[in-house]
Amino acid sequence: MAATVLLRSLSRLGRPLVLLNSNVSTPACVLLQKRYTHCNKDPPAEKEVSNLTINFGPQHPAAHGVLRLVMELSGESVKKCDPHIGLLHRGTEKLIEYKTYLQALPYFDRLDYVSMMCNEQAYSLAVEKLLNIQAPPRAQWIRVLYGEMTRILNHIMGITTHALDIGAMTPFFWMFEEREKMFEFYERVSGARMHAAYVRPGGVHQDLPLGLMDDIYEWCKNFSIRIDELEEMLTNNRIWRNRTIDIGVIGAEDALNYGFSGVMLRGSGIKWDLRKSQPYDKYDEVDFDVAVGSNGDCYDRYLCRVEEMRQSLHIMHQCLNKMPAGEIKVDDAKIAPPKRSEMKTSMESLIHHFKLYTEGYQVPPGATYTAVEAPKGEFGVYLVSDGSSRPYRCKIKAPGFAHLAGLDKMSEGHMLADVVAIIGTQDIVFGEVDR
Repeated sequence: MAATVLLRSLSRLGRPLVLLNSNVSTPACVLLQKRYTHCNKDPPAEKEVSNLTINFGPQHPAAHGVLRLVMELSGESVKKCDPHIGLLHRGTEKLIEYKTYLQALPYFDRLDYVSMMCNEQAYSLAVEKLLNIQAPPRAQWIRVLYGEMTRILNHIMGITTHALDIGAMTPFFWMFEEREKMFEFYERVSGARMHAAYVRPGGVHQDLPLGLMDDIYEWCKNFSIRIDELEEMLTNNRIWRNRTIDIGVIGAEDALNYGFSGVMLRGSGIKWDLRKSQPYDKYDEVDFDVAVGSNGDCYDRYLCRVEEMRQSLHIMHQCLNKMPAGEIKVDDAKIAPPKRSEMKTSMESLIHHFKLYTEGYQVPPGATYTAVEAPKGEFGVYLVSDGSSRPYRCKIKAPGFAHLAGLDKMSEGHMLADVVAIIGTQDIVFGEVDR
């Protein structure tokens, strides 16, 4: 009886500290012996903990539409970030091959659908280069004016949605009021708020209506105050600085190796702007500074975009002051449609108009690569003509495609929440990435 009590008390202690008599064969004693031998075995080897793989997007609101990231996380630290694209692929480059040169123009509005007229400008300059023509001076000044307005449109969208993703809601609503005013300027000149199809090979579609330049001037005077208000909310905001400084850092060498351009390149300290290095239209006649960062992080890129908005305002002022009188299309009825008044009196003008909108104009055989400094970076068009009225090949170089390729490098080692800030600073639109 005493032995049974002793065994029970020992079994409660977990591992018994006494050697049991092997002659004792009571059930309790046998159980205790088995338990003792089990406890003395070597401890099991530790298993390696595998990283967690998650899908970020495309439903996530910070994925900017249709981005899917397959991410490998160790805890909450990002080890790998693999972008999956193509969810907005529409076959634009192939569709262009079946259209005339004029009919292909509206596709460019729908690529980067936040920087409409800059895309049109790249395509129009490419066609003009193949045709060996140049738009009249007034048309070139109008292009520069609206190109810089488009840059401000884009940067308002880029900065405020970036802030919204991080948690600052106010800038979005304040700045979108100004964006609406700019859409009104788009509408007054082209009839459309977004997809304008206004910049065309040979010039622009129509002249500026009376009073528009005065209204743009009044808007320019007040907009600098709005930029100050934006900076008041964000630039020295403690939360904004914590979420952007030293986040998504990319050095100058890596930025060049990945093929970055625009703000993504200038934010890393490389002073490269096609408006300065390879001026097109009237950019060689305007005075402006190129904003350059030093650290290559999200905060520097934000400051570059804010300064670019100020410089765009400065360029717009110069365009309004230097705007000459004159024609807004080339004087060639085979390329630009004749005026309505001429069509009522001249049979040749009517024939030109009919052929232009049915067959289009023939472009001499050749190939050209033309690039413009779009708000997101270098937007290029490689255009090949075989002598017909349709492009043989139109390859579009979208800046966002190269930037997205660097997302893995930029997000490595950061927290999952910082990936949202990095996507925002890249300012990606999938119309141009997926094409």
